Amino acid sequence: MSALVASPAASGSGSLDPVRALQHALYRAAKADPGRRFHALHDKVLRRDVVWRAWVQVRRNSGAAGIDRVTLDMVEQYGVSRLVDELIADLKDGRWRPLPARRVFIPKPGTTEQRPLSIPAVRDRIVQAALKIVLEPIFEADFLPCSFGFRPRRAAHDALQVLVDESFRGLRWVVETDIANCFEAIPHEKLMQAVEERVCDQGVLRLLRATLRAGVMVDGSVRRAVTGTPQGGVISPLLANVYLHRVDRAWRGSYGTLVRYADDLVVMCRSRGQAQAALARLTVLLADLGLEPKAAKTRIVCLTEGGEGFDFLGFHHRWVSTRAVHTARRITFLARWPSRKATQHARDRVRDLTARSRLAVPVERVVQDVNLFLRGWAGYFRYGNSARDFDKIMIYADQRMALFVGKRHKRGRRFGQVMLIRSGNRMGLINLNGAVVAPRPNRAWRAPAEHRR
Repeated sequence: MSALVASPAASGSGSLDPVRALQHALYRAAKADPGRRFHALHDKVLRRDVVWRAWVQVRRNSGAAGIDRVTLDMVEQYGVSRLVDELIADLKDGRWRPLPARRVFIPKPGTTEQRPLSIPAVRDRIVQAALKIVLEPIFEADFLPCSFGFRPRRAAHDALQVLVDESFRGLRWVVETDIANCFEAIPHEKLMQAVEERVCDQGVLRLLRATLRAGVMVDGSVRRAVTGTPQGGVISPLLANVYLHRVDRAWRGSYGTLVRYADDLVVMCRSRGQAQAALARLTVLLADLGLEPKAAKTRIVCLTEGGEGFDFLGFHHRWVSTRAVHTARRITFLARWPSRKATQHARDRVRDLTARSRLAVPVERVVQDVNLFLRGWAGYFRYGNSARDFDKIMIYADQRMALFVGKRHKRGRRFGQVMLIRSGNRMGLINLNGAVVAPRPNRAWRAPAEHRR
């Protein structure tokens, strides 16, 4: 979906595949007429190339089976082309009915809390993906720059860069909050009203309503609520953004700079009074939508040297000072590094990958698994002032591998440490030295070469 906000010429080729061409046409039409309501979309959702692209996206994202226990591998054995044709026929004839999603609970990293996750059946995920392919470009034309979560060509680090830029401009009072149970609390009727501001195709609206009303299977019984676009659904992030766009649209710059990543929000303000007004305004806007800030995560922070910081998108942010290179002048800036939760999550994951229960796994495979996790973890946190935390995680990984090797040979950690040293390359463990890129105000957070990847 990264091509949504670019013209065909900007994509570097003279032509686009039919699905991308459709998305570009929808985006341009929506952008040209902000008041337009689209009435001819159902046939586009049912296009074979759209449904096939939806399958490709579902397959790429992997995922478990729904309540029907049909896995992605089983679909491939059955025949993807056959399934796509059957699904299109069911949609055309009005026979498609989504199954309730399978409800599971997954731990939140770094906490003892659990997050509810709803897993739709594979067939239903394909339909949701097809709807998303057609609807996303229409709503992308409306979404505002303050929204960053689950959007094409936008990343968490784009939101983080705004914090650096705004603090450099003097906005050092921060309102931090997130929305309590956002995905579970969005009222269906109000959500559909938000969708209908742009879409009046009854066929598409019926599919969306059916998806929202499918419910979840919990302990053998189906629960159908009148609120929520459950986490785990392919189209849920888009629908949440459509609904929360009403907050973005109603926001005024006089309350400070709003930065929203899905249901996680920060407002950068110039004074305590402005921050208090911003929090009050935010509370009113959310109440109008039937939502509320999570009390435990809502507060106002003043960024001062030696003062407290705040957590946002996995990073801890704090105002610090340092001596400028080659001068005696001290400079202050907004620094960020992995939050305690993020660091604890990394330690927990490394410990799990080197646990006693895996002693039968070859050392090379364990190292490969640890490296795979650390590459992903460091790939995100490298854009920050994270060198010290990277060193700690590397030391911890060394200690865990030394303990693992010692146990495999029925020896102690010291034996494992000797083996790591003798290997000459720490047995192949990833080296995180030099991986950090410190953020700078008013500069791109990554090099142009990285944007082209």
